[in-house]
Amino acid sequence: MVTTPWESDITALLKERFQAAITEFSTYLGQSFLVAQPEAVIPILETLKLELDFDYLVDITAVDYPKRPERFDVVYILYSFPRNERIRVKTLIADGYRPATAIPVYATSNWLEREVFDMFGIEFAGHPDMRRILMPEEWEGYPLRKDYSILQQDDRWVRDNLGIESGQ
Repeated sequence: MVTTPWESDITALLKERFQAAITEFSTYLGQSFLVAQPEAVIPILETLKLELDFDYLVDITAVDYPKRPERFDVVYILYSFPRNERIRVKTLIADGYRPATAIPVYATSNWLEREVFDMFGIEFAGHPDMRRILMPEEWEGYPLRKDYSILQQDDRWVRDNLGIESGQ
C-alpha cells in the first residue's frame, strides 16, 4: 500500500496533543488515516469529536493478520458533517488485548464493538454488554478470523439448530 503523508489542521492539533502516541498520519486513495497506540485511541476519539467536529462514528471494524505479533488492526471510521470529511483511526493490537470501549465517546459504539467481538473475538474493556450480536450465543469461533476455515463452520450448530447436515 503506497501512502502519502497527511498534513492538515487536524494532524497539527493531534501531533501537538498526542506526540509519539500517534505513529503515522497518511492518506491512501484519498482516505486520511492515523495509526495510534492502543491506549491513546479513546482520548484521540474524544478530541476528534469534541474539538474537531467528528460527530458521527460510522463504523468500527478489524483486520486480521494472524502471522503478525499485533494480530489485529482495529479501525474506527469517523465522519464530520460540518467538515464533510471522513477519517480513520487505526490501532494495532495483539490477540487477547482488550482495547477500551468507545461507548463514553460515541454511544453507538456499543453495537459496533459487539459486532467486532462476534466476528473477530476482540473484547472491549469496560463494555457493559460484551456478547454476540450477529451469531447465536452458542456459536463457536469467530468467522472473520483468517484461521477460521470456511470448510469447518460450526457443523454441530447447523445440525442441532437447523436439523440438517452442513452443505460444506
